[in-house]
Amino acid sequence: MAKSNDLTIYDLARELRVSSSTVSRALRDDPRVTERTRKRIKEFAEKKGYRANFYARTLRSHRTNTIGLLVNELHSEFIGSVLAGVERVLATAGYNLIVANSLDSHQTELKNVRNLLDRCTDGLIASLSPETKNLDHLLPLPDKGVPVILLNRVEHPLTFPTVAFDYYDCGRMATLHLTAQGCRRIVHMTGPLTRSEYSDRYRGYRDALQQSGLPADSERLIVNDLGAEAVRAAAETIAAMRPLPDGLFVPDDYAAAVCMRTLKEHGLRIPQDIAIVGCNNDRIGILTEPALTTMSFPGWQLGELAAKDLLNRLGPGGAKLPITITMVRSELLIRQSSLRNAGN
Repeated sequence: MAKSNDLTIYDLARELRVSSSTVSRALRDDPRVTERTRKRIKEFAEKKGYRANFYARTLRSHRTNTIGLLVNELHSEFIGSVLAGVERVLATAGYNLIVANSLDSHQTELKNVRNLLDRCTDGLIASLSPETKNLDHLLPLPDKGVPVILLNRVEHPLTFPTVAFDYYDCGRMATLHLTAQGCRRIVHMTGPLTRSEYSDRYRGYRDALQQSGLPADSERLIVNDLGAEAVRAAAETIAAMRPLPDGLFVPDDYAAAVCMRTLKEHGLRIPQDIAIVGCNNDRIGILTEPALTTMSFPGWQLGELAAKDLLNRLGPGGAKLPITITMVRSELLIRQSSLRNAGN
């Protein structure tokens, strides 16, 4: 028999005295082959060290059964949850996943897209870098038969199918919770308002204040990069405000924890002096004192929906599907950091 790395399904079929189509179907778990026969063929193939010829299969099907996932960072719990959701759907459908991290760099993102295309990925799910200002590098892909799903970034006009969290609803819900706790001077700390996730959350915050009969004062909007030093400096500014704010909404649990620590260093009590709500439901939120109220984003659900949408577009008639946006709602998880009124 041929060496293990040269084995073909024809060699296996000859040894097993079955047809090559039966071997092929058995290795793909095709139900047209009985379970007993599939087991016998798989065990024999493993014993002989058979490996499927990926390139030959690709040439026949014009598919690699590989999906590319572009992310802008990998260290957060949220991205890990999204990745788990994507993998769960793709693995069930028999697809492999290649993850490429841009490290928040647009230039790295451009290289990653080229590399993924060089590896003949069938489709792309993209969480774009904050530096990415246009989608020129993605626009040619659908015409090449590579569908693209944007993840958690809403572009206007809508150019690609998109799966994103409803950040407007998140901002509105968090702010209404604070007003229900009796807060009347609520500060909103946020990232760059050029990004939809921050601008939509800000709109929700502003509309909730208006709904509650409160002004959206510009001095209570703090925009920074949400890095530890910038957040600490912002918390110092908040502690010096007069009158003192009595509520704070931050779009990141780590940033909220930094604020909480800094404000406590200034002698402020959480939530008696200032109630705080964060976002993402990261584990740090249950380690703070008091525990942090947060807006929980089910990242796994976002990943699953994006993967399912992409697979639909890779299926029959997928190229004719309309460009859609799927919004996923967040959930308010109430803990002690915002509870100024025991009844709410």
